[in-house]
Amino acid sequence: MSYSLSFYSFSDGELSEPDMDVVRSLLSPHAAAPERTTGADTEFWIRAADGSEAEVNVFENIIGVERPQVGDVWKIIIELADRLGAGILIPNGTFLCREDMRAHLPEGMEDDSVFVPEITLEAFERAAGPFKHSLT
Repeated sequence: MSYSLSFYSFSDGELSEPDMDVVRSLLSPHAAAPERTTGADTEFWIRAADGSEAEVNVFENIIGVERPQVGDVWKIIIELADRLGAGILIPNGTFLCREDMRAHLPEGMEDDSVFVPEITLEAFERAAGPFKHSLT
């Protein structure tokens, strides 16, 4: 099953840019091909210690995570969302985000959101419902 996620951050109802310093500091140690990494990269191929991998692409206001494999790479992905203060749009249509984002969401988005104190793997698995079998 091909799986992709999108991360979004909001400020006053508008999309906001991800903090690239946070992205690079978290993903660079997990680069699957460090020789191809440059300081300006917005595309990351990451590999966890157990060998599981994912592609992470940073666009102007969105982070896309493509084909995360079963394994510890999920811990890296979830930590990235939490450290950025970003919400995760899950393929089932649920938007998982921290409680402190509630006031910043665009009008009407709150109805499809699940609010948690922090983004954790456990919170993601609960919100993902039937998609969670892809994680472990």
